[in-house]
Amino acid sequence: MSTDRELMERSGGRCELCGAQAGLGPYALPGSEGRTNADLLLCPTCSLQLSGGEALDSNHWRCLSDTMWSPVPAVQVAAWRLLKRLSGETWAQDLLDMLYLDEDLSEWAQAAPLASEGEEVVHRDCNGVVLQAGDTVTVIKDLDVKGSSLVAKRGTAVRGISLTDNPEHIEGRVNGQRIVILTKFVKKSG
Repeated sequence: MSTDRELMERSGGRCELCGAQAGLGPYALPGSEGRTNADLLLCPTCSLQLSGGEALDSNHWRCLSDTMWSPVPAVQVAAWRLLKRLSGETWAQDLLDMLYLDEDLSEWAQAAPLASEGEEVVHRDCNGVVLQAGDTVTVIKDLDVKGSSLVAKRGTAVRGISLTDNPEHIEGRVNGQRIVILTKFVKKSG
């Protein structure tokens, strides 16, 4: 366990996730048994949201675009866990796709259940087939994309889909644009 003084020196007197300077305190990452330097110096907002004591404010966590590149392993693990919980947000999924953790850090990041985990959300295509992240699906009808002139044509293959918190929505790239697609308009490709 790191001392408060060591954490203050390492962080420069700032929250290691959002950079705030007020009300800082140590936070021990769950699932870090037997690891040294598994503590973070966090502001009350980050501490409560990371622990699941408050709902995640996605706008607050946009700071992770900088934080996730920290050389401190505990900060990288916390950033991964938060981005995983926020992966329904397009910006968070994009950051998560960019974040690389070596094997040891990846195991550490996955060692503790995410605070928002409960009953698993199951996504099914138009035929009732269960969809998994990374699957390829085919669009079964022409779809107008809201806020864009793009039309996802019937028969378009969407590779490497991402799942959302809503079982009726998936995300994928069509013509280079990341869009949300209703699961009732896709079928899993074999």
